[in-house]
Amino acid sequence: MTSHTAQDRQQHCTFCDLIHGAAEVSICHEDSDAIAFMDIQPVNHGHVLVVPRQHYESLLDVPQELGLHLFRVTMRLANAVRHVTGCEDLNIVVNSGKAAGQDEPHYHVHIIPRRDGDGFDIQLPFNGSEMPDRTVLDAYAARIIAALRDPMRIDDSHGSSGTGAKASATTASAPPTERPSYRATSRPSDRAVALPTFSESDAQNDEQPPDTPSESGQRRAGRWRVFEGAHGELRYEPFSDGADTTS
Repeated sequence: MTSHTAQDRQQHCTFCDLIHGAAEVSICHEDSDAIAFMDIQPVNHGHVLVVPRQHYESLLDVPQELGLHLFRVTMRLANAVRHVTGCEDLNIVVNSGKAAGQDEPHYHVHIIPRRDGDGFDIQLPFNGSEMPDRTVLDAYAARIIAALRDPMRIDDSHGSSGTGAKASATTASAPPTERPSYRATSRPSDRAVALPTFSESDAQNDEQPPDTPSESGQRRAGRWRVFEGAHGELRYEPFSDGADTTS
């Protein structure tokens, strides 16, 4: 009898049942790492799910090479779905995590053919959102760039250094309490970034922070050193082109 010890440690997964032949499924693609089948509650006819054979709960759990393979499969199937259904328009959707609407604890990609007036909607831009100040957008962009340049700031458990699903099987099958963590335990070094701001006058106080309005109501131009404070807040310090930014 085949051992299911790893899967027994996970919550019940309907997709794993389907992959192992426990129920009927209409397969439209399969290979050693991926399988695609028809959604039994489709938005429109031709709605396909692309699923890794190995159990990975969310997008952040999927090894990088496997994620790239799944997207290649998705792109190939999307063209086939468009041809078969006659729908020129498509939604490619990933819901990763409960708050994002993921209803099965097994990562999957939706290929949804769309027709005018079908009643389905993924509304973007979101009407409930507000446009943030440009300084806020620039600060988040700077922090994301810093995280990309410093691997210790990103959880590497999704396989950026692995060789695909097989190389990461042990990590993926372990229960949450046993999965290794690669997050940094200390705050990363500060990084100097340029935040584009605006000014009507150069005669403004050099110590004015970028998110403080000037007397003219505009923001002072210049380069700022952005770093995280002791409690995770964003802190700013001005610096000149000749300043030491390595500290």
